[in-house]
Amino acid sequence: MTRDLSDLAAVALAAARDGEAVEAYAEESRHTEVEARKGEVEGLTSAESRGVGVRVITGGRLGFAYAADPSDDEIVATVERARENATLGTEDENNVLADASEYEPIEGLFFDEQAAMPTDDKVSLALQVERVAVSSDPNVGKVEQCGFGDAIGRVAIASTTGVSAEFRRTGCWCVAVTLAERDGDTQTGFSFQVAHRAADLDPDAVAREAAERAARMLGAVKPQTQRVPVLLDPFAASSFLGVLAGALSAESVQKGRSLFADLVGERVGADVFTLVDDGRLLDGPAAAPFDDEGVPAGRTDLIGAGVLNGFLHNTYTARRGSTTSTGNASRAGYRSTPGVGATNFYVQPGSVSFESLLAKADGGVLIQDVSGVHSGANPISGEFSVGATGLRIAGGALGEPVREMTIASTLPDMLKSVAAVGSDLRFFSSVGTPSILIGEMTLAGV
Repeated sequence: MTRDLSDLAAVALAAARDGEAVEAYAEESRHTEVEARKGEVEGLTSAESRGVGVRVITGGRLGFAYAADPSDDEIVATVERARENATLGTEDENNVLADASEYEPIEGLFFDEQAAMPTDDKVSLALQVERVAVSSDPNVGKVEQCGFGDAIGRVAIASTTGVSAEFRRTGCWCVAVTLAERDGDTQTGFSFQVAHRAADLDPDAVAREAAERAARMLGAVKPQTQRVPVLLDPFAASSFLGVLAGALSAESVQKGRSLFADLVGERVGADVFTLVDDGRLLDGPAAAPFDDEGVPAGRTDLIGAGVLNGFLHNTYTARRGSTTSTGNASRAGYRSTPGVGATNFYVQPGSVSFESLLAKADGGVLIQDVSGVHSGANPISGEFSVGATGLRIAGGALGEPVREMTIASTLPDMLKSVAAVGSDLRFFSSVGTPSILIGEMTLAGV
């Protein structure tokens, strides 16, 4: 009989010695992905994982070890390995475990229907995405990727400091990457949607959007270099948020790798710009009642109305910075120790519709895709230079497609130039953003 995760964690705590702080992070997950092409299943993968990670802290020294699908004896041996590893660690007074705190469960994170969804239904959904994608526009007859995936997970954390927490979560997504072709020109279009159950996805809308985004770029030309209003749609805007998430991590700040390190309390963006991390936001795929140390999750307004309020912390960085954890301890799974990571990291939506944003951006360009953000952006200086594609905006409507252009600026300059924020918030993995209008930027083309 398979032992319950909380029982496995209890075995680890029972092996603790006097004077030791011991934490057990037990996790199990199941992932399924289906890819469709030419009306057939091109790939179907399913993977399961189950294990326990143990941290032992003694005399300020931290040791870690893990075991996959362990028996009780193997967990005891894992605690011993972590104990031995602690003797090799460097003493650090900031090596502490999280204190016990009450957390509130979140309704709507786990759906039995999703956990029990038959494989045939997942296959049908993937095939549906591809079928709609290639029939939505006469110029779109091929796909680069179309599919459906889901994940079912459970976590249990227990420690000698009194932490005892567990939750379950389901998640799923559908994706479409289409190819539009005409007169020797080929363009790609992308769309993606996430939810906690398949019933809340709209696979047809994803397919049609991907087809539309590809088809409207056919015939794109390289524009003249110019300084114009730039409207970033949610797809393009989300590419920049990953850089911001790293720069707003206390881990980066304490290592001297953040452009925001000394700017708490300073204005770093326009007053219409508010950046939030909210681990309890149910609309976000990373929603959870607590972080990967058992600290209750919550909302952190990192940038409020343009002013930098602070950073994301786990227990270690909070202790080092003489503050409290924001509930942002993050692990790659039971095989890793917690670092600092964003949960549902998003730009607070405004009340401006997309149509109104187009009107405000008259004479400018809608950017629908950027490339090279992570390699072309410097998290310390904030400087970036990225490739972009999009469409001209004229008379409040989308016009001629443009490509092979470059946007170069700095993140602080871009944030301070935000003129309006749309109401169309969308999440891409745990990053979410609405459309964002930048008052003026230089687009380098011909």
